Amino acid sequence: MKRVFLIVLDSFGIGALPDARAFGDEGANTLRSCAKSKYLHIPNLLAAGLGNIDGVTCLPKAEKPAAVYGRLAEKSAGKDTTIGHWELAGIVSQNPLPTYPEGFPEEVLQPFREQTGRGVLANAPWSGTAVIEEYGKAHMETGDLIVYTSADSVFQIAAHEDIVPPEQLYAYCRIARKILQGKHGVGRVIARPFVGTPGSFTRTANRHDFSLEPPEETLLDTVKNAGLSSIGVGKIHDIFAGQGLTEYVYNKSNADGLNHTLNYAKKDFSGLCFVNLVDFDMIYGHRRDIDGYAKALSEFDAWLPGFLDCLGEEDALIITADHGCDPGFAKTTDHTREYVPFLLLGKNIAPQNIGTKDSFAFVADTVKQYLEV
Repeated sequence: MKRVFLIVLDSFGIGALPDARAFGDEGANTLRSCAKSKYLHIPNLLAAGLGNIDGVTCLPKAEKPAAVYGRLAEKSAGKDTTIGHWELAGIVSQNPLPTYPEGFPEEVLQPFREQTGRGVLANAPWSGTAVIEEYGKAHMETGDLIVYTSADSVFQIAAHEDIVPPEQLYAYCRIARKILQGKHGVGRVIARPFVGTPGSFTRTANRHDFSLEPPEETLLDTVKNAGLSSIGVGKIHDIFAGQGLTEYVYNKSNADGLNHTLNYAKKDFSGLCFVNLVDFDMIYGHRRDIDGYAKALSEFDAWLPGFLDCLGEEDALIITADHGCDPGFAKTTDHTREYVPFLLLGKNIAPQNIGTKDSFAFVADTVKQYLEV
């Protein structure tokens, strides 16, 4: 029974890529910002070799790292969740997905209004928490939907759960997903439900992503087609539009996702368990919460030994990320163009420094070789 657990610490970058200037991200470093926090306590990641990775100068080095360790550069033309995960699964995207710094054009909004029967508020790049504070009251009074975007390729729809129940909001997202194809094929349509009253709105855990389908087969398809289990935990089902999975489960939080992952480690299966932990990005990176990010990393680190104890002789764990989101970067609250870490651990895996690899797709190659598919 061979199993690979692939855990994506969503947005855990470890230093700006050489082309970061072209993305407005020169000098970004998610790990370095977290290392400044007094709350960062990651002895297990340090023992694995996180501090030994090329370019990491903000952490102590392990004398004898326990993992295969290195860093991965993104080859795709982007720095968003969809493109990052697709590349981890073997697809390099030569062209960036469309973004809308001026808001969405009428050729998108008109059919959306007609098919949903609701008006549109905002229609501009916004912080997710700020936009509901600005437009939440008007939304509750009119029933119009709060539509906004970011620096990423996303069409986000926010609605109060008392005005638009989550299932209805998901139906509106499916309408948008059908409209947003071709030249307007954004990476994700995202449902952003919230609750509360003006001045104290909060987003709920009922977020749901409706992704563009991958343009070709991915690592998930390869594993599934080989007759093995291909399991998604967290946002994985949404990011890959369900393609290539044999089963999946959503997360309510990082802690919930870690519980799901541990439960899968205690089950009998052969194949891949692909995990996304989105709180790093959504709650701490975008909100520029350095201490919160550091605490979340520390919580993951504390969970790690118990999980490793559950792995069998032929099991492997890969820890990596999909882009950066530097909580200490003042220029923007969006993702940052960074290297990501690669740590490979297993009872029969010999530690090694692999240096720097030129694509996140090194992860897909590693998994395929390990599972012999």
